[in-house]
Amino acid sequence: MSRLLRSTAIFSGMTLLSRVAGFVRDWLQAVMFGAGPAVSAFVVAYRIPNYLRRIFAEGSFASAFVPVLSELRERGDQAALQDFLDHVAGALLAVVIVVTGLGMLAAPWIAHLFLAFASAQENPIPIGLTAEMLQVTFPYLVFISMTALAGGVLNSFRQFGLPAFTPVLHNLAVIAAMLGLAGYLDVPEMALAWGVCLAGVAQFLLLWPALGRLGLRPRLRFSLRHSGVRRVATLMLPTLFSSSVSQFNLLVGTMFASLLVAEAQSWLYYADRLVEFPLGLFGVAIGTVILPHLSGKHAGADADGYSASLDWGLRMVLLAGMPAALGLALLAGPICATLFNYGRFTVADTQMSALAVMAMSVGVPAFMLTKVLLAAFYARQDTKTPMRAAVRTVVVNIVLMAAMVTPLWHVGVPGAHAGIALATALAGVFNAVLLWRALRRAGIYQAGRGWGRFLLRLLFACLVMCGVVLALRGWIGDWTLLDWQFRLIYLFAVVAAGAVAFAAALLLAGLRPRHLKEH
Repeated sequence: MSRLLRSTAIFSGMTLLSRVAGFVRDWLQAVMFGAGPAVSAFVVAYRIPNYLRRIFAEGSFASAFVPVLSELRERGDQAALQDFLDHVAGALLAVVIVVTGLGMLAAPWIAHLFLAFASAQENPIPIGLTAEMLQVTFPYLVFISMTALAGGVLNSFRQFGLPAFTPVLHNLAVIAAMLGLAGYLDVPEMALAWGVCLAGVAQFLLLWPALGRLGLRPRLRFSLRHSGVRRVATLMLPTLFSSSVSQFNLLVGTMFASLLVAEAQSWLYYADRLVEFPLGLFGVAIGTVILPHLSGKHAGADADGYSASLDWGLRMVLLAGMPAALGLALLAGPICATLFNYGRFTVADTQMSALAVMAMSVGVPAFMLTKVLLAAFYARQDTKTPMRAAVRTVVVNIVLMAAMVTPLWHVGVPGAHAGIALATALAGVFNAVLLWRALRRAGIYQAGRGWGRFLLRLLFACLVMCGVVLALRGWIGDWTLLDWQFRLIYLFAVVAAGAVAFAAALLLAGLRPRHLKEH
């Protein structure tokens, strides 16, 4: 097995643990709180600092920080590397503390902005509660940003396991908060916000000491004039959109969803959580692993090796992304019923969440491809090209949402929220196409041999898998009428049967494990 494939397997394995813990968290949240206005208030309060996390943590910051760090590591100057870490860590901490403080002070105005149309709802999302939750969730940004810095250093030294494990702590902290705090709070849903804050602390305490074992624990120094800080900032600024365009589009969707029923925020949240499963398991894993690898190839002026590694990454995400998207679309109802349709989460909530999952699944392959395509630009320290693509993508997303949601809202269609999910998915496809075309036009990427044969094999395997899944789903019937044990057993059985059918079809079409190795 190649080094890239082995590193991806380690990252994906840890991510799988995180996603399983995440499903337990979402199940408990659905059972305890349902999809009412208070849960939707948490969704809004969590989504805003979570977007900022994409900027100051693993998104924009990591995309600028890791290539510079990798370049310094390639030079072998330990003193320069330590000095760089000291000053970047100090500057990052100072900035996120200021942003967090301003966010907590401005929480009431932020809540009003994102819930501008909430008063039109019959049972509106409480703006005051949203602001209170924002003040609790914002400190998460400080801890997760420093955690991301530590993770970027570890990833650069090819230590992917521990950084990939930290999201498990996030989910466990929220679960603990729901079970331990909800019964003592006037608004039980506030436990979700406190859980997010505690999660940031837990992740920081796990990852920061690991830098000491590398001999690279930062001594916080603050100087915005330091050359390394200025270089990271210069690379980072254009990525504010590009590395988090999907999250920004979710924020736009949050504003459009305030036109709809209060539960729409929760339905879209649960759908996004399901879509994040394959995206984190494969797309983020490959994108994270390949970034320092591509950075090393670029620093070593190995253009052929760079292109070959990128070609491998694109094939891998398509191999995982296509069946994942089809599986989500075909099994949206059964998955939502199995995971969420208990307690205060009704059958109607299940159906509306499944509708959003089906719409959002359209963009899964594109979201995954984008993770690898962005890494290709960031490894070359080119952040301007992705920024231009991101700006165009956001404009397309707003236009699509206005075109899809507004007419449905005016006539009161119950599934209007699915238009938000579909617009986000189509904008993701548009973004991936722009990035791929830019790489091709610049001559950075040359497609390897055998793409036509690879795509035909993939198409054949997807068709076989869809046939098996549809047949089994039709035989089982309505998942909401089953007891939870049978829902779980049948879902595992159908997913396993689809996976086996997909793998068998690939083998039958001639794809072998050796074809998955990086050349």
